[in-house]
Amino acid sequence: MRTVIIIPTYNEIESLPRQVDGVRAIAPDVDIVVVDDGSPDGTGEWADARAATDDRVFVIHRTAKQGLGAAYLAAFSWALERGYDVVVEMDADGSHRPEDLPGILERSDAYDLVIGSRWVPGGRVVNWPSHRKLLSTSANRYVRLALGVPIQDATAGFRSYRTALLRQLALDQVESQGYCFQVDMAWRVLRAGGTVNEVPITFVERDAGASKMSGAIVREALVKVTWWGIQRLWGGRRTAHHDGD
Repeated sequence: MRTVIIIPTYNEIESLPRQVDGVRAIAPDVDIVVVDDGSPDGTGEWADARAATDDRVFVIHRTAKQGLGAAYLAAFSWALERGYDVVVEMDADGSHRPEDLPGILERSDAYDLVIGSRWVPGGRVVNWPSHRKLLSTSANRYVRLALGVPIQDATAGFRSYRTALLRQLALDQVESQGYCFQVDMAWRVLRAGGTVNEVPITFVERDAGASKMSGAIVREALVKVTWWGIQRLWGGRRTAHHDGD
């Protein structure tokens, strides 16, 4: 199955080279597309230089910082146009370990969405302060309650999609950003009748660069998930089967 790893970037010059090298070492047969939002620190220029010497690395340049969701949607369109079978979302900052990539790829031929999960048995986080862990677990608990989905880590950003399923979704209607984008996409997969599986990963807090987490990201997720939950109660929307480990 033709697979591409999507790595969105904004000011990740310290961590991106290490992440690209790690992915290439672990999964030499997959492609990588870096989606850079006009990083002023030279991230995009580094990606261009790497792509010039590595035929498995590609770069999408966007002129301004437009958000995580928009970056992934641009890369989804790029991948669909080029006939990939699987797309994988992966952060540039090292929090998503290349060592966990094979576990996700192994399941991607059987499930429409495979989530690298921190909150299933075997998953864990490293170097996270207690308030971040509480925020994540509480947010995921709220998603399960509001949307009626059995996903333990719906906000996780390390995941794969089969493009056959992506082609069925109205991606042009997705407006969510930040972690809400991940919930939105999982919710759309389930409503489309897609299959979902979670595999345990070790999430490592970044050791370079600055976190993109903000109050606006949290508020967006809270407001939208609440609204989707209200819509579900009104419309009795169907969710699909989720397979655990």
